Amino acid sequence: MNERLLRLALPVLVLVIAIVLWGAVVRIEAIPPYVLPSPGLVASTLVSDGPLLMHSLWATLVTTLEGFALAAIGGIGLAVLFSQSRAVEYSLYPYAVILQVTPVVAVAPLLLIYLPQPLAVLACAWIVAFFPVLANTTLGLNSVDHNLLALFELYKASRWQILWRLKLPAALPQMLTGLRIAGGLSLIGAVVAEIAAGSAGAGSGLAYRIAESGYRLNIPRMFAALLLLSVAGVCIYFVLSFLSHLMLRRWHESAIARER
Repeated sequence: MNERLLRLALPVLVLVIAIVLWGAVVRIEAIPPYVLPSPGLVASTLVSDGPLLMHSLWATLVTTLEGFALAAIGGIGLAVLFSQSRAVEYSLYPYAVILQVTPVVAVAPLLLIYLPQPLAVLACAWIVAFFPVLANTTLGLNSVDHNLLALFELYKASRWQILWRLKLPAALPQMLTGLRIAGGLSLIGAVVAEIAAGSAGAGSGLAYRIAESGYRLNIPRMFAALLLLSVAGVCIYFVLSFLSHLMLRRWHESAIARER
């Protein structure tokens, strides 16, 4: 119990110290707010510009969740197809790698030319989130204990039974790991595309507000928007981690060890 309290208290303590030092440096050095705003000014901006920033945050979160959902469905579905057909895996997996290693910041302006702005942002969120789900699920499906696989084949299990009763449960930890990674990456993809759209004078998401604030030297609003983005990313990670824990806590060692 003490260790859990310590794990919660130490990050909070570090955050408080950082905020105090930040405010002290701004006050002692008399740094103007258009260079580095104080924590108090950022907080007041978050309150005064709250409706605008919350509307933009909602737009970014909707795109992030849509991109994450598409990546989860597509990545898991394609990984299952790979596990059932080596020919399909050998044919398509290299293109998934190419999609992953191509920087999304270079792809976003091109997508904005050929697609409507909302679809282009959604495509970027999907591109960066897709490969972790595909790679981790494929690894899990291909890492089934060969002794268990031989036992299923000995009892004349069908390919569907092997997939549903053996491979998918065995791949669940890796699959959930890929989903946790994809949650944060989908937010990054949406932000990159929104910044590119903002450079073109379009957009309504939180990253667009950051770009707009930078052009207008409204640095307190930029910090407030960055704070909301960080909180959103942390919330996405912890929600997915909690769901992963719930699904694994009764049988997988990684979750059981945490409860001890």
